[in-house]
Amino acid sequence: MDLYEYQAKDLFRAAGIPVPAGEVAFTPDEAEAIAAKIGGTVVVKAQVHAGGRGKAGGVKLARSAAEAREHASRILGMKIKGLEVRKVLVTAAEDIKSEAYLSVLVDRKVQAPVFIASPQGGIDIEEVAATNPNALRRLRIDPRYGLLPHEAYAIADFLYSDPALALQTTRIVALLYGVFVENSCSLAEINPLIVTPDGQVKAIDAKVSVDDSALRHLPNIEALRDLDAEPPAETKARAAGLSFVKLDGAVGCCVNGAGLAMATMDLVKYYGGEPANFLDIGGSSNPDKVVAALEIITSDPSVKSILFNIFGGITRCDDVARGILEATRRIRIEPPIVIRLTGTNEKEALSVLAEAGLTAYTTMDEVVQKAVQLAAQA
Repeated sequence: MDLYEYQAKDLFRAAGIPVPAGEVAFTPDEAEAIAAKIGGTVVVKAQVHAGGRGKAGGVKLARSAAEAREHASRILGMKIKGLEVRKVLVTAAEDIKSEAYLSVLVDRKVQAPVFIASPQGGIDIEEVAATNPNALRRLRIDPRYGLLPHEAYAIADFLYSDPALALQTTRIVALLYGVFVENSCSLAEINPLIVTPDGQVKAIDAKVSVDDSALRHLPNIEALRDLDAEPPAETKARAAGLSFVKLDGAVGCCVNGAGLAMATMDLVKYYGGEPANFLDIGGSSNPDKVVAALEIITSDPSVKSILFNIFGGITRCDDVARGILEATRRIRIEPPIVIRLTGTNEKEALSVLAEAGLTAYTTMDEVVQKAVQLAAQA
């Protein structure tokens, strides 16, 4: 789950990280009132889950409250990378002497949190890594001990040679790691981390992503979710307990188990097709999950065939078969469905399908080839 910038800044501010004053506005009038309260020059920033806001015209400097209102009226309602802007952050502008980059993320390769720091901030860290790798420092944190004081100082010392700046930054590094751990983040990023002309180190942008699996333990973070900004399919999948990721292909996939789902998508590509989604119904035998899965898949107009690949362990094949039949009764399904059911209650499942005039394949290669063929023909 990605947080908006203003939500991430609220987390930083609560932790003690220096963040400029600012509030979120939903209307131009609210933006004007916030700018008047802050006083002086402010920045009006579009709040969407997408990068490139500045290039798209979603970040504007306002030297008065009236100008903040004008900018907000133009930014609200605009689209950035297909996402409509429904709110803006009005925040105090800061004079900037220098910009740095600081983040901590989960690195699955090393199975640990990793800090990434660079004295070159305000641009994509990928660009820094490609053009000037020496300006980048990575530090793996041993999860058994957490961030140690000398490690926090080493990161700060890499960013700033001035001891006063390094001392401030050491504290910010430690606080950022605290936000990361306490909120089960997969990423906590400050870009840029600035130094003001009077020598203050501040975070003037913030990005936080939280592990979805931890949200049931973090009701305060779960409450920040903006359902209006999510694709309806993702909202429906989460409510039904399904793991769903939208992709760009034409073969809709419904599989049980993440490993089998990945193998199925690989095979779709191997036979010349493109998967339209990753959808894992998990180990449940609840037919309603299958119905929800088909409702999600059929809501995507790019899907030209639907592929079921079920290996029944905990999942009962006959329940999946009944779920497929129930879905065909509840909703109109235009793309052809191809099915492979093997494992627990396989014979019962095949019997259920046969009574409805449906057949099932016995091997992955057969079912995937057929699904790819049907998608291509459509």
